[in-house]
Amino acid sequence: MDPFHTSPMSIPNIPYGFMTSIPITTNTSVNPPKMDCRIWSRLPHRLIDRIIACLPPPAFFRARSVCKRWYSLIFSNTFLELYLQVSPHRHWFLFFKQQSLKNHILKNNSTTTHNNNNTSCRAHCEGYLFDPDNLKWYRISFPLIPTGFSPASSSGGLICWVSEEGGSKSILLCNPLINSLVQLPSTLRPRLCPSIGLTITNSSIDLAFAGDDLISPYAVKNLTSESFHIDGGGFYSIWGTTASLPRLCSLESGRMVHVQGRFYCMNYSPFSVLGYDISMNEWSKIQAPMRRFLRSPSLVESRGKLILVAAVEKSKLNVPKSMRLWTLQECGSMWVEMERMPQQLYNQFAEIEDGRGFNSVAHGQFVVIQVKGSADKALLFDFVGKKWAWIPPCPYINIMNNSGGGGGGGREDELHGFPYEPRLAVPITALLEQLTLPFNNFTA
Repeated sequence: MDPFHTSPMSIPNIPYGFMTSIPITTNTSVNPPKMDCRIWSRLPHRLIDRIIACLPPPAFFRARSVCKRWYSLIFSNTFLELYLQVSPHRHWFLFFKQQSLKNHILKNNSTTTHNNNNTSCRAHCEGYLFDPDNLKWYRISFPLIPTGFSPASSSGGLICWVSEEGGSKSILLCNPLINSLVQLPSTLRPRLCPSIGLTITNSSIDLAFAGDDLISPYAVKNLTSESFHIDGGGFYSIWGTTASLPRLCSLESGRMVHVQGRFYCMNYSPFSVLGYDISMNEWSKIQAPMRRFLRSPSLVESRGKLILVAAVEKSKLNVPKSMRLWTLQECGSMWVEMERMPQQLYNQFAEIEDGRGFNSVAHGQFVVIQVKGSADKALLFDFVGKKWAWIPPCPYINIMNNSGGGGGGGREDELHGFPYEPRLAVPITALLEQLTLPFNNFTA
């Protein structure tokens, strides 16, 4: 079954200076030259497979309807090996529509009404893929995910889903393109809403849970982290590696980002950055730039660099408010400002955001800045082209009349985004299958 539901319209790039309604243009009748079918029939299968392997995932699934052989390519090990060699990397984003994540989990832990369960199921069974190169949206379903799980992280073409209920966390890894699902061993320590980091390579998986330790049924503290590791070299630690968090740290429960062997997450009150060295099993604290003047800071990873995205507001100084991006230098302690949003655009963004805050997510050369409490207001920045653009609204979402301020009583549905590279094959799958076998645990 084709996992993609494509929009029948194409949406052009919108310069940041325009705040009018987004024009919709339909595909005009520009007929490209057609290749003689007799030529296609004479091409060697290996060459045809190479062409198909380079197609974007939506086009690949449409092509499967051409003939039985093309339909069966997804089950061919030979084709999947070729796919891994020649398929280009696509720096896409995957969004889920749900309430503010921690409030959503707290609510689900305190009440189990029928309506809440239905809302949770609808939000979790459908995601929205965004292609930043072409500004196109696709809808994708998650039919195998049970109720009571929330998307927590993504890496290597897999989405990590974590159980919402407080206690030891159940973990699912899902590839939505081929509807595969693998359950990892549950965490050992009970937690409520920890910060979660995931990184997957062709030969290893590292997963870390930090903070929100349940010290009683009614209280949590940020005390410890625990990590999971498995690789093709035979080393593995099934939640056997634990570490103490820095004293008096205040993690805003959410995700961690992975950069060059370390997980990073934001520390609040005051703002700083916590780093976890996977190989050394140690946490450290890094001072944030302009920490007294930051608002809604977010950490993202882009092209192997750690980037801090935040608004800067110096209320007592004659300095215009702005949106800035810093990158952490190789020394690991110094930040350098790399980009600043144009002032005219920031004024437009601040008017829409209205103090609600924003989230940021990056993938490859792109970063998305999403207004909290909104499902249709987001900016896209291209690091390579140095261009800002408003993202067209997702056509699959019925925009509700959300509360405009922080104190409203309406539902605060918003899009929570993850970097996502759609992949038909994930080499680590062979290792994941071994998780069904008994392990002799190795503790680092």
